[in-house]
Order: sequence, then C-alpha cells, then structure tokens
Amino acid sequence: MMAKINLPHAGIVLLVGPSNSGKTTLINQLMQEQQIYASEVVSSDQFRVLVSDVEFIDWNRRPKYEADALFNEYQQISKEAFEAMDYIIAKRCRLNKLTFIDATHLRDYEREKYLQMAKRYHVPAIAIVLNLAETELLRRDLERDFPRGKNRIKQQYQHFKKTLRSIKKEGFRRCYIFGEEELQVLNVNRLGNPLLIDVGNGIDFIGDIHGCFEEFSEILLKLGYIENEEGYFIHPEGRKILSLGDVMSRGPRSIETLQFFQKHVAAGLAYMIDSNHGWKIARWLNGKNVKLAHGDENVKAEFDEYEGKFGKDEADRLKEQIRDMLLEAKSHYIIQKNGVNVAVAVHAGIKDHYIGKQSPRISDFCRYGDSDGFDENGKPVRKDWSIAHQSSELILWGHDPRTQPLLVNNTLNIDQGVVFGGNLTAYCFPERKFVSVKAKADYANVSDNPLKVLESKRLAPPNIAKFLEGYSVLTELYGEIAIYADSTKSALDDLSHYTLPLEEIVYLPPTMSPTPKPSSLAGYLEHPIEAFEYYQANGVDTMVVEKKHMGSRGILFLFKNKETAKEYIGRETLGLIYTRTGRAFFKKELEEQILQVLNIDLNGYFEKNNTDFILMDAEILPWNLKAKELIMNQYAHVGEMALLDRSKLQEQLKKALDNGKDVSSWLEETDEKILNAQVFNEVYQKYCWETEGLAGIQIAPFHTLAHSNETFFDKPHTWHMEKNKEFSVLSDLFVETEYRIVNNEDSMKSAIEWWEEMTEDGHEGFVVKPESYVARHKGKLLQPAIKVRGRKYLHIIYGIDYLQPENLSRLKRRNAGKKQRNALKEFVLGVEAVNRFVRRESLERYHECVLGVLALESDPIDPRL
Repeated sequence: MMAKINLPHAGIVLLVGPSNSGKTTLINQLMQEQQIYASEVVSSDQFRVLVSDVEFIDWNRRPKYEADALFNEYQQISKEAFEAMDYIIAKRCRLNKLTFIDATHLRDYEREKYLQMAKRYHVPAIAIVLNLAETELLRRDLERDFPRGKNRIKQQYQHFKKTLRSIKKEGFRRCYIFGEEELQVLNVNRLGNPLLIDVGNGIDFIGDIHGCFEEFSEILLKLGYIENEEGYFIHPEGRKILSLGDVMSRGPRSIETLQFFQKHVAAGLAYMIDSNHGWKIARWLNGKNVKLAHGDENVKAEFDEYEGKFGKDEADRLKEQIRDMLLEAKSHYIIQKNGVNVAVAVHAGIKDHYIGKQSPRISDFCRYGDSDGFDENGKPVRKDWSIAHQSSELILWGHDPRTQPLLVNNTLNIDQGVVFGGNLTAYCFPERKFVSVKAKADYANVSDNPLKVLESKRLAPPNIAKFLEGYSVLTELYGEIAIYADSTKSALDDLSHYTLPLEEIVYLPPTMSPTPKPSSLAGYLEHPIEAFEYYQANGVDTMVVEKKHMGSRGILFLFKNKETAKEYIGRETLGLIYTRTGRAFFKKELEEQILQVLNIDLNGYFEKNNTDFILMDAEILPWNLKAKELIMNQYAHVGEMALLDRSKLQEQLKKALDNGKDVSSWLEETDEKILNAQVFNEVYQKYCWETEGLAGIQIAPFHTLAHSNETFFDKPHTWHMEKNKEFSVLSDLFVETEYRIVNNEDSMKSAIEWWEEMTEDGHEGFVVKPESYVARHKGKLLQPAIKVRGRKYLHIIYGIDYLQPENLSRLKRRNAGKKQRNALKEFVLGVEAVNRFVRRESLERYHECVLGVLALESDPIDPRL
C-alpha cells in the first residue's frame, strides 16, 4: 500500500529519526521531484557549516583529554548552529512559510521547542518519523564519509524507541511513521492555503444578517441574484456571496438563513465566516453544555418548532448539516486578485500577523475581536484593534454594529445592525460599491440597542490615535480618500489650539481652483473662456456664473433656538459663525449680536421649512473684517511705499530728461509701474470699508447646505442662488449675489462682457460652476467651481508688476494640477461631512471628514492659485 503525506501550505515539518535513517535522502528526493524548494529546508549539519565551517568532529579513538576537548567544541558549535537555525525557522513561521527541519529530534524537549514555536506563530507542526531497524542504521553508518560510530548509533536508537511510544501524544497536527519499505512508495500531496479565495467575477460581502431573512432576500435581489428552479440564487455575472458571520440569532428566521448558506456553501456559490453566535450554536448542536442567550435561544426555539412540524428525524438531519457547516467555517478568508492579497473577510477583527493562519487563539480573536474584560452588565469591553492594522489588505468585518459603513485605517465595518432596526449592508468587491436595505423592524427589541447607544454617545470625543499615522475616508462621491500622517498632525495641532470645539465644526469649505489652463489671450493670466471650455469639454451644457465677492469665507450654522442646539452640538447657542479653517469669525459679543438679529429675521423660515437648523456657506464682507492686519501690513504698506518710491523716481527721471539725458524709455517704464501701483491700491481698497457694530457688515450666502432633516447637494446652483435671494429679503444682513446662466454662445458672450466690466471696475471676478451641484462626465467627478479673477485684482495676488511681459510669461507656466486635485477631494469631504452630520452619525464620523479638509489645506501648494 502506498504511503501518503499531506503537507500543509505552511508550518514546521520535523523529521525524526536516528542518524542514517534517511532524513536527508528523503528531503533530497522531494526536492528532485519538485515537491519542496531547497529554501524550505534547514538542517543542523548545514548550520554547523555556516557558523563554524565544520559539519562534524570525530572524537572517537582519541585520547580522553583530546576527545573531551573535541566533544566540547562540537557541543559549542551545535549550540550556536541551532540558535541560528531556530532564528531562521521563527522568521519563516512568522511569514507563514513551510520549513523542513533535518535533525534527529530524538529527545522530547527538542521536539517540544518546535511545537511551542509553531504554537507561538500559529502554524501547524507535523512529524515525519523514519523507523528503520537498528541493524540497517549500523550498516549505513559504515558507508558514511564521517561515520557517527557504533556506540552513538546504538545510543540514539534507544532514545528513538522511547520516541515511538510518545510522539503521537505530543501535540503534532499529524504524525507519520514510515518504515523502510513505505519510504520506497511515498506519495506526497502538498495542500494549498484553505483561507485563500480568488475574487473571480466579484464577491458580495454581506454584513451580520442575524436571521433577518426577509431583508437578506431583498438585498440579494438588489445585488442581481436570480433564483433558479433548484432554489439556488445565481448571479448572471458569476459573482459569489461571502457572509461575515452571525447569520443567525436574535432575528425571526434563523433556520431559513442557515439553510440558505448550508445549501449555497455546499454548492460552491457562497462562503461563510465563523463568528461568535455561529460558534455557540455549533457547540450547542454538537451536544456541548452551553448557555443560549443574547438571541441564541431563539434558534433553539425555531428548531423546536421545526421538529414539531417535520418530525425528530428530519430535525436531527438538519441539525447535523448545520452543525457541520458551522464547525467547518473558517476564521477568516483572504481575497486575492491576480495572485495578490487585496482583502480579508473576518467577523470581529484580526491582527496583521494572524492573516492567513489558523489556530484556536486566532479563531477566538476573529470571533470576538479584541476585548479588555467585561463591563458591569457582563458585556465585553471592546478594544480598537483596527488602529494597529498596517498591511495593505482591506479588512472587512462586522460584529460591532455601526449606523453607517465605517472605514478606519483600511478596515471597513459593514454591520449596520439590521436586527436592531438599522440596515443590512452589502459591499461589492472589487467595485467597492455599497448596497443596503432598511430593516422592517427592530427585531431584537432590547433595552441596550447598540444603535441607540451610539446615538446617545454621538458627541463622544474621537479616538485621535486612529488619525495620527494617517487614515482614509470612505466617501459616497469619490470612494476612498487617503489623508497622510504629516498633514494630519498639522491639522490636529490647529484643532487642538485654534479652532472651535470639534463637535461644532460640521463642515469646512473646499479650496477653489483657478482656470485649469492659463489664458491664451495676450495680457491675461486668467479669462472666462478657459473655464467655459473646461466644462464644455466635459459634457456640461449649462453653467452658472456667480459674482465673486472679495470678502472672507464664512460658515453660518444657525439654530431655531438655543435649546435645539444642545441636541446637535452639546451646548445651548443660537448658532456659530466660523472661518474656512474652523476658527471663530467674529469676537464673541459681535457674533451674539449678529446671531440674535438673524434668529429674529429667520424665525418664520425655521417654522416654514420645519427645520431645527440652517447650514450655509457664505462670503462675509467687508474684507477688512478678517483681513485688517494682512491689509495693513502687506497690501497698504506695499502699495503706499511702491507709489512713493516710484513717484520719486519719476520726479528724478523728469529732471534728468529736462537736462538732456536719454531716459525716456526708463521714464515710460516708470510711468507704467506707477499706474500698476495705483491699480494695486485701488483694488485692495475696493472691498474695504468701515464698520461699527452690525452697521456695514454684509453676508452673501451662496450655498444652503442643509436643514436638520435634509441636505441640498442634489439641488442645482440656480436653486442655491434663489435661496440666497430669499435670505436677502428676510434679513438686511444678507445681500444678494448676482449671477448669470450660460447655456449658448450668446449667453457666454454676455457673461464674458459682464466679467470684463466688473473686473475693469476693480471687482475680483466671478466663479463658474456646472448647473448641477455635483457634476460628472463619464463617471469622473468634475471641479465643483472654477474662479476667474480679473487683470486688476491679480495685482494683489501675483505682485504689482505681474503684467510685465517677462513676468506674465513665467506665470503662464503655472501648474494648477495639485490645486485641482485637492479642491476636488476637499469638496467631496465637505459633502460627506454634512451628509453624515444630518444622518446623525457620530462626531468621530464627521470629524474625520473635517480633519481631512484641514489636513489637505496644509499641503504645500502655491497660495496664489
């Protein structure tokens, strides 16, 4: 009969046998047959040579003092050799590699060392024992280049006989014992890693179902699965389902859900992960004495009902099928694409060095996550394992219900608490798309509903450790946005020292890019033509152009009354007005005056629109309200000194010209530069005027972002402009913003003329936007807005003499690419933050978006763009 060895994909293979039993011969045979690689083999002889240049020292037939000295030397070499060898074996175990160890391993403590190493690194250990007769061992020793000697072989054989009696009880995953004849017909089967799955035509990950079979059936239909005549749900594109576990318990239809997965897993159409509820039900079905609680008792009740309906034999048959499926469920799966690990599916969490390995400890961690004891109610206190994740795989998990899919540090939670009245979530991979269905009811009906607990802790401070080393935000509009560590730390420093409290900053506006290309017209750096061409080239037929106020960006977060504010931000206030970097816009006393006036003026608006708050993005004028120091120290001083210096030079040049000096070209150049300085002074003063209290303050809102029950990112910009007009009627503090619609050649020509007139008069310019708030072309997100600044205004941005031919030529080589990328990301993060806030997600959820905007703003980009 042919002897057979099943080699694991990784772990330790311990060859056991006296010298001359054929361990090295067997390994060489396996290498020749390409069953194993040379790199997978370590041997004591090999490492003796590596550390000492000597494979063996023969101390036989030597005087005693020489033999003792040689023996001691050999022992020292062996000690160092085994330390070096064990170091390599440990590294290979950590990397989940297979390692053959070619040594005698005749003593139990020698074997125990490797059993403990395998346990420590969560890999299997198997033993291959070569059981040859003592006479054959002695015969072979005589044929060796370096015989071990008769006495030594006999001594080893005595130890080996003890080994044969105990080795099967020592804890090896498998123990193979072969005699000389069996070794001649040995069949080696190398097993693959059972945790690997190829993404194939796509995988649909499903969060915790908990017996909510109706919602599960609904999501299958939304995903495109079709039930065939045999009752299998098949996807026309060949996609497969992967459940993250906890398919049963708490909900009303656990048996139907379990039957679905038993049938589809057996047919190779679905996968299911081991989980805490699954493990408990498996042990109960296997006859173990377990306490069924936390919804598991509902499964027993369903089986009792099933037995009453179909009989005990049928119930026992079903229980056996379900038990086997649950006991065989893997702790996690690795999803590969083109042979590369791209994702990991697990129930409650996993450490990076556990990925791809199996052990009882790993299974427990994957079922329950990381915990730190129990609270006063007997529930585990969960620790955040996700912050330690550093490998490249996206880890998908459930177990801990969250109100929305939560992406933290490349880990994605898709348990949205369907059994608690939340949602059932599916994540389509590799498309990275979400599909969800709303629960029909709160089936669990428990007092400590985790979704309600999350709501009660909505304003709890976020775990800053999650963000320190960089993080990712999963957005609806753009997918994943990476925020890097250096930028994050700078933003966190701002938030900790200068801004409003975290819970009060629900939105930060994006930066705005200038025209993608510089103007092709002589004498212009920016011109509307390039902005219009950008949108037209990307399929936008209708654009909205809005006059750009030269003020300071301000966010107005206005509440219906002080008591209402406490529900949303944790304190009583009529509202907040803050800058684009999250700092208070006005001094406290002036802010309170403005908020009181607006609250009175907008009282009817709150009632009419049934909203607790209004969130709006605006420009607040005059410019000197926030930029007074900048104006005095930079613009006023520079403009004044430039005019004075150039006027004096002009005076001297005129005298020189009168005295017959040929300085006419110099004088002409100076005259032009004086005009530049005059324009510079004219422009910055255009948006500066004195204010006293509320008098002189103007607020020009251009986006009404949200009410307490809805966001307005689905509204066109014309709608936002009309809301701006409505607010200007309701309160004298609001001013209307002029705008035009561009949808044909005539309206484009008219808009350009309007731009030329206003910019010649010293105004900043206008902003060009697509008609839709969120615009795409062929799936690609477009710039939300492009600013087009006038020739005069750009003097204060690029310098008094920027229009000099040599300067303008250089400036036209500017690259706005990074500015555009950041503008797009900041826009998406802003939309995501407001959506999350209105959905009443946690502070941590909307804070990560706000922090991301602030971090992107710290990127080194030319501030003049």
